[in-house]
Amino acid sequence: MSTAIDTKAFAAVDLGASSGRVMVGRVGADRLELTEAHRFPNRPVRTPDGLRWDVLALYAGVLDGLRAAGRVDSVGVDSWAVDHGLLDADGVLLGNPVHYRDARTEGVAERVWASLPAGELYAATGLQYAPFNTLYQLVAARGTAQFAAARRLLLIPDLLTYWLTGEQGTELTNASTTQLIDPRTRDWSREVADRLGIDLGLFAPLRRPGDPAGLLRPEVLEETGLAGPVPVTAVGSHDTASAVAAVPASGERFAYICTGTWSLAGLELSAPVLTQESRAANFTNELGLDGTVRYLRNIMGLWLLQESVRAWGDPDLGELLLAAARVPALRSVVDAGDAGFLAPGRMPERIAEACRASGQPVPETPAEVTRCILDSLALAHRAAVGAAQRLAGHPVDVVHVVGGGTRNALLCQLTADACGLPVVAGPTEAAALGNVLVQARAHGLVGDLAGMRRLVARTQSLTRYEPRGDPARWQAAAARLAHR
Repeated sequence: MSTAIDTKAFAAVDLGASSGRVMVGRVGADRLELTEAHRFPNRPVRTPDGLRWDVLALYAGVLDGLRAAGRVDSVGVDSWAVDHGLLDADGVLLGNPVHYRDARTEGVAERVWASLPAGELYAATGLQYAPFNTLYQLVAARGTAQFAAARRLLLIPDLLTYWLTGEQGTELTNASTTQLIDPRTRDWSREVADRLGIDLGLFAPLRRPGDPAGLLRPEVLEETGLAGPVPVTAVGSHDTASAVAAVPASGERFAYICTGTWSLAGLELSAPVLTQESRAANFTNELGLDGTVRYLRNIMGLWLLQESVRAWGDPDLGELLLAAARVPALRSVVDAGDAGFLAPGRMPERIAEACRASGQPVPETPAEVTRCILDSLALAHRAAVGAAQRLAGHPVDVVHVVGGGTRNALLCQLTADACGLPVVAGPTEAAALGNVLVQARAHGLVGDLAGMRRLVARTQSLTRYEPRGDPARWQAAAARLAHR
C-alpha cells in the first residue's frame, strides 16, 4: 500500500488546440491518480494579420492552474506541435504566435521543393507533408520585419517553460515535428537547414524528456503561491508523444490512435521508415520516449465534428450521438484526411458538398452529418492502421484508442469494426498522464517505458470493444472513396 511519504505530486500543463488544462498527478507504488486543477479555453483570434494564438491568455491559464494545484514536486508542459514564438535579442516575444491553420503557408511547399525535392526532404527527416510544418512556416516568414528581428525561436511548450523558468531549451519530441530533425541521429539535420538557408542558431539547445528545465522563477512562485524551489522537468512536450507514452499496451504488437481535434494513428517503432512508399502514403516519423519513433498518419479527427457542432449552435452532444447511432451505417463517407477540411467554417456544408461531388447520398440532418463523420473517421483509422503495418512490416493484435475520443463509444466501436481488431479505449487524459509519468520517472518513482505502461493499465479505467459486423462493408466503403 502506498503511503503519503512515498507519493509525490506533479503538475501537468497540457495544452490542446481548443482548451488547456493543468492536471495534478499523484504517483506512488501502484498509484497513479489524476485530478483536474484548472481548465481554460484556447480561443485563437483572427486579426488583420491573420489567425493567431492568444498565448498570453494561455500563460495566464497556466498560472491560474498552478495556483489551484497547490504544492507540487515538479511541473511539466506539453502542447500541440509545429507552432512557435519568436523572441528578440532581449528575449521578448515578437507578437502572438501564428496559428497553424493560418493561410500564410499556402504555396510555400512548392518553393521549398524547388531547392530540396520532396523525396530528398522525406529521406532526410521522415516527416510527412503538412502545409503547416515549422519548416514551411519559417520560409513563409522570410522577409517580414518580425522575422528579421528574431534571435530565438521557441516552440509553444518551450516558450511557456521559458516564461516559467527564464531558461530556454528545445524539447526533442516536439522539435521532431519541425521537419529539421534527422530521426536516425535524433539531432538537427544540418544538411536540410543549410540547403534551405535556415539558421539553426535560432533554436535553443535540445532537451530530452526527463531533463531538468529550470526552476520556477521567484515572480511565478509569488503569483501562484507555491513554495520554492519547484523544478520544471522536460517531458514529451509534443502532446502526442506524452499520450503515446501513456498507452497501456503490453508488448510491441499494438497500434494506437490518439484522438482529439486530430486523430494520430500509427505504430511505435525502434527505427524510422524512410521509404518513398512511406512518403507517398503520407506517414510521418516523429520521435518518442526512450529512442522510439512514432510512425503515424495525421487524420483530421474530431475537428470535423467540433466544427459541425459549433455551426449547429452547440446542441447536446450525447443526444446527437444517440441519433447518429440510428442512422444507417456507411451511407456516405468522406476522406477524413482531406486538406479541404483544414480551415474552420461551414463544415456541415463542406461535408455535404464532398458527398454530392462523389455521387453519394447527401447527409442533411445533424444526425446524418455526424454519422458520416464518425464512419469516415473509422474508415480513416482502418486505412492508417492497415497501411502502417504493411509499410513497417510490423503486425498488430490490438488498437489502443486514447484521448478525448475515448468518450465517444460509437466512434470506438466503429473503429473496432472497421479495423477488424479489438479496441481498448482509455485513458482519456493520456497526454497529461504521460506528462506526469515522465516527471515521476525523473524523480525515481517509476521505471522504464514498459513499467510506466503497466502502471497505467493497473490504475486507469479501460473499455474493450470487440469487432462486429461484416468487414466487407468497410472494404466496399474504402473502395468507394478510392474511386471517387
